[in-house]
Amino acid sequence: MGNDGYVPLFETKKAKGIALYRLFAASVFVGICFIWAYRVSHIPRNGEDGRWVWIGLFAAEVWFGFYWLLTQALRWNPIYRHTFKDRLSRRYENKLPGVDIFVCTADPLIEPPMMVINTVLSVMAYDYPKEKLSVYLSDDAGSYLTFYALLEASEFAKHWIPFCKKFNVEPRSPAAYFKSISDSHDSNEPKELATVKKLYKDMENRIGAAAKPGCLSEEIRPKHKGFSQWDSYVSQRDHDTMLQILIDGKDPIATDVEGCRLPTVVYLAREKRPQHFHNFKAGAMNALIRISSKISNGQIILNVDCDMYSNNSHSVRDALCFFMDEKKGPEIAYVQFPQNFDNITKNEVYSNSMRVINEVEFHGLDGYGGPLYIGTGCFHRRDTLCGRKFSQGSKNEFKIEKNAEREETIHELEENSKDLANCTYEENTDWGKEMGLKYGCPVEDVITGLSIQSRGWKSVYYNPARKAFLGVATTTLGQTLVQHKRWSEGDFQILLSKYSPAWYAKGKISLGLQLGYCCYCFWASNSLPVLYYSIVPSLSLLRGISLFPQLSTPWFIPFAYVIFSTYTYSLAEFLWSGGTVLGWWNDQRIWLYKRTSSYLFAFTDTIANSLGFSADSGFVITAKVSEHDVHNRYLKEILEFGASSPMFTMLATSGLVNLLCLAGLLKKVFIAEYQMMVLQILLCSLLVLINWPLYQGLFLRKDNGKMPSSSAIKSIVFALLVPALCSCINFVLYFFSDFVLLCNLIP
Repeated sequence: MGNDGYVPLFETKKAKGIALYRLFAASVFVGICFIWAYRVSHIPRNGEDGRWVWIGLFAAEVWFGFYWLLTQALRWNPIYRHTFKDRLSRRYENKLPGVDIFVCTADPLIEPPMMVINTVLSVMAYDYPKEKLSVYLSDDAGSYLTFYALLEASEFAKHWIPFCKKFNVEPRSPAAYFKSISDSHDSNEPKELATVKKLYKDMENRIGAAAKPGCLSEEIRPKHKGFSQWDSYVSQRDHDTMLQILIDGKDPIATDVEGCRLPTVVYLAREKRPQHFHNFKAGAMNALIRISSKISNGQIILNVDCDMYSNNSHSVRDALCFFMDEKKGPEIAYVQFPQNFDNITKNEVYSNSMRVINEVEFHGLDGYGGPLYIGTGCFHRRDTLCGRKFSQGSKNEFKIEKNAEREETIHELEENSKDLANCTYEENTDWGKEMGLKYGCPVEDVITGLSIQSRGWKSVYYNPARKAFLGVATTTLGQTLVQHKRWSEGDFQILLSKYSPAWYAKGKISLGLQLGYCCYCFWASNSLPVLYYSIVPSLSLLRGISLFPQLSTPWFIPFAYVIFSTYTYSLAEFLWSGGTVLGWWNDQRIWLYKRTSSYLFAFTDTIANSLGFSADSGFVITAKVSEHDVHNRYLKEILEFGASSPMFTMLATSGLVNLLCLAGLLKKVFIAEYQMMVLQILLCSLLVLINWPLYQGLFLRKDNGKMPSSSAIKSIVFALLVPALCSCINFVLYFFSDFVLLCNLIP
């Protein structure tokens, strides 16, 4: 408690051992400088073997050093948060603001309705006054099946919510909860559990049966007047606005089986027309912001992806501890929770847990004014999403909602609100520009968060011990690479746009936060130096060109120190974050694969687009379901190739080049000059070792998850052509060097 009697609703602590880490980072930087000095002082003269290769390697190492410096912004000043929900309850229990929760879905095949409604049910059951809670489901597919599933969930919630409250259920997704207790054999299970399990199973069967006919069943149609909206339905991309308030939380008769109030539940499928671009998730979010302002107008907005169910029923109160803190709360625009997953294997074969980002990097961003907005698991002030600028000295102004009766009937409210979700509503307005989520970028969430912070607001990263949200991670290599292509492409587009953190945010956010944003914006740029480093040194081995210092020279020390210390620290950081040694090794493999495929395609697509050429950079929904055999291979942590992909061809070509180079080197390993090239041989061998699962997929596996024959044949041909192509390039460069030298000799 301060001298003024102020008792904070949250506390902030700096990470321990920061001084020690900074000393370590300084020593690594000294080593990097020595490596640069070696490259500059040992450049081969004109006409010597390997001059241009050496210069290329120097350029790659300059980039690696520069990017390593950028990443220090993510580790230089990490902080950790803790909330005091008991204090919040004592001071504000009767003054809690309304909370509107947005759940977005776009395809009932890729995102099954049962998964969607489990997320909806989990947030409906939050430990929060239900009359102040409103849940909106945005269905961008306009699927009657999703609407029917939400209708069924609204009925099931009347039993599920009181059950959760009575037995303090965690998590409050029915599917996740039933799965978590499936292994227990407690004979003293309450009768209520058997009852609610049966109700859930019956609901699941009805939704499954509704999906089979492929059209709206005559048995289902009479269950709700809302089904009449599908009479004029044309397709997913051509339909009217469909809006239904399934539960009106302001209606006293909207109660559960125990007579307690239920949250408001709303279904929205915004209008779609082929001639109007719909702006993907950003467009759906903006339609939800407008619609909700008319129906419930909650001062706090939470948005979650349809696969990210609530795993912690106290998350709303955690977020409000930040917003409602009397001193620091008024400057906070949004509270970002980490994106965690419940289907991660022990050793994270696709490195899709984002472990280091969640446990290390975002804490570092928080130390400089807040994390990125990542598009899910984020609580916002409504007015900051609508463009409000921060003003120093402002106070929290959460208005207490009065239970005034509506002048409109539910039907009138629905009809009067539909225009807010029409295709033409945003024409000649600031929506998508200064209001709502930004348009024109595959990662609209990141650019929106940056613009909010640039208006003077701060954000908070909160990573509680019990994860707030759990979702579905990708289960194949193809899905992982496609997802990272979209992320890296979107971030790179931000870097080249007017919203680049390098200039748009200059002077508006802290330098550390600017550099933190740039770390992610430069993901795609990493592709070129990594690709060069993973191929050219191995090819140079075949020609006997030494690119690294010999073991006996002092210049070997900085190389050895930087390599050993950075990889040792990387392993320690991964283990400290809760990972395993094999998980770290898998992380290194996926690190290489992303940079030589996803990021490379993202880089080339973005550059092509900026030059006016058409490139595929559209929004891609990652599948949330997988076939049985694919799922089994995922559980066994076997890399899944399966479908043909240009990215697989790229990976296989790079891997085969290193394998061919190592095979060619074995013939010469006893020649003295090759015994001097320790680092180069080690690099090539390491690349072959890390690619072992790829070679299995190419040559050894017989299952359906092996590398497709088309990709395998292409990669073998390309791998055989690469040495020949390099020889041609080398010849041209030598000719150019000799020509320049000759010109200098002519008087």
